[in-house]
Amino acid sequence: MCGRYVRKSTRREIAAWFGTEEEETLDWGASYNVAPQTFQPVVRLNRDTGKREIVLMRWGLIPYWSKDAKIGYSTINAKAETVATAPAFREAFKRRRCLVPADAFYEWQKLDPRHKQPFAIALASREPYGFAGVWERWKDPQTGEWLETFSIITTDPNQVVAPCTIACRSLLNGRITRAGWEAILRSRRSICCGLFPRSR
Repeated sequence: MCGRYVRKSTRREIAAWFGTEEEETLDWGASYNVAPQTFQPVVRLNRDTGKREIVLMRWGLIPYWSKDAKIGYSTINAKAETVATAPAFREAFKRRRCLVPADAFYEWQKLDPRHKQPFAIALASREPYGFAGVWERWKDPQTGEWLETFSIITTDPNQVVAPCTIACRSLLNGRITRAGWEAILRSRRSICCGLFPRSR
């Protein structure tokens, strides 16, 4: 489960890294403790132009069919093993994939029954990366307003983070080529999840 992550890269750095236009109308500050239900920058394909864009979405996906927003508290993560079939995520997985810019994420290793050790997990290069994600548009039946939300896809831990006994984020290293980003966003098939090795 991913319950907190770090996003300290600037708007310009994120735009350059993910190959998007810098969106000057959006503003966000660095956060070393990004929490669910907050609005965060997300990279997706613009449905009109087909180009990558950065938008702000709330963390905690609300399916289009949901009667209220409460489900968003339990959908901050989507398991890679079931994201294609789970009712809350399957339509988003088919048509609405995204990348969630981050610089690190937090996990806690259980030391004994009473104590846990927190770890911030980042690339050795300290470069930003992207979590694989899905997003959805939901219309509030009470107000008629539209809300865009996202979920981070998780999978089994790799060798680096296995000692923390966690579900490793579906990490997409920034060294993937721009064509690689595009293929991930456009694909309607299952994507390979895990920690990609850094190019040297």
